[in-house]
Amino acid sequence: MGHSERPGRHENRPHPHDLSPWFASAQAADSKREQFRRYLEKSGVLDTLTKVLVALYEEPEKPNSALDFLKHHLGATTPENPEIELLRLELAEMKEKYEAIVEENKKLKTKLAQYEPPQEEKRAE
Repeated sequence: MGHSERPGRHENRPHPHDLSPWFASAQAADSKREQFRRYLEKSGVLDTLTKVLVALYEEPEKPNSALDFLKHHLGATTPENPEIELLRLELAEMKEKYEAIVEENKKLKTKLAQYEPPQEEKRAE
């Protein structure tokens, strides 16, 4: 029986005397798992998931949908994309400037009204 023939139903099992390929593939899988675990840890995923799961565990009245709970809390706890944070700051700044300009506009209209006779407004109804 040569290597090209299939030995039957024991084809996936290593020969009892030669387990080294099996150990090598198990070690490779463990190594990949460990790399992935370190990646999740480094990127803050494990910490974030742990916090959300602890919050669910400590919830006195468990929600009907644990998945919705996780989605809601993950949305609240995930670190912001730096671009989104910059846009949020820029928006807040623009709102302040807008409010200042509206205020200034009101004051200027009031001043202008003192120097000009009131004009009849045309109704835009």
